[in-house]
Amino acid sequence: MSTGLRLLPWSDPDGKPCYLASDGGDSPLSRRADAIEAVQMSMGAELLRHARALLNAPKADARELRYLADRLCEALRDVLRIAESRGARLPSYDGGDGPAPGGGGCD
Repeated sequence: MSTGLRLLPWSDPDGKPCYLASDGGDSPLSRRADAIEAVQMSMGAELLRHARALLNAPKADARELRYLADRLCEALRDVLRIAESRGARLPSYDGGDGPAPGGGGCD
């Protein structure tokens, strides 16, 4: 269900979510949020590559792994916020028992 509010990819100074009330996705703030989401996704992908390399390194120590875990938690938080924001902006579909628009079921 769309509320007309967009969850932005940042929080206020108290850690509370920020929202954008807009009737379109082409405002300067909306474009800025899109750009930040793209950077967050890119950083998450790069961090995942780094994580795989570090986890395969036999000499990785506890300090490095703890730092990695902290960064992975931050990246996961960012990606979950992006998913929530994008999911909330999807059009709702209430078509009964048939398959979802755009494709059939699982094969």
